[in-house]
Amino acid sequence: MQRCYPGDVKPFSQEDRSLSTTQYTATAARETPMPPAPLSSAAILDLVLTSLDDDKAEDIVTIDLRSKSAMADHMVIASGRSTRQVAAIAQKLIDRLKDKFRLSARVEGKDVGDWVLIDTGDVVVHIFRPEVREFYQLEKMWQEPGAKPAF
Repeated sequence: MQRCYPGDVKPFSQEDRSLSTTQYTATAARETPMPPAPLSSAAILDLVLTSLDDDKAEDIVTIDLRSKSAMADHMVIASGRSTRQVAAIAQKLIDRLKDKFRLSARVEGKDVGDWVLIDTGDVVVHIFRPEVREFYQLEKMWQEPGAKPAF
């Protein structure tokens, strides 16, 4: 049996290092992502209205802003029955926008659940609890003069 002492140890050569350190990289087959659907304000509006209807939002109102404002093409206002439902409706809509259009909308108020604002760029969505919606009356601000209230 041969004994080794600290002074007898020789450093590894470059060849020894390259052979002794094999790196394994995991490579998994990735699914080919589906291309995003064509992005237009009409397509976004259609998805928003379908999502709100599927999630049982109430009193859905669509306001055409194209001739009134440069900030967006459409505004959608809807109500949920509780803070939990308002937050759930908003989250499902956000998820559907990401899945279909790869669109990350800007969201405000989802944690509180009284009034959630979702800005997709071309379509602005407001989801309220009924009491909060009645207090702010956004529909009145955008309706034509002399028109009957939408809500």
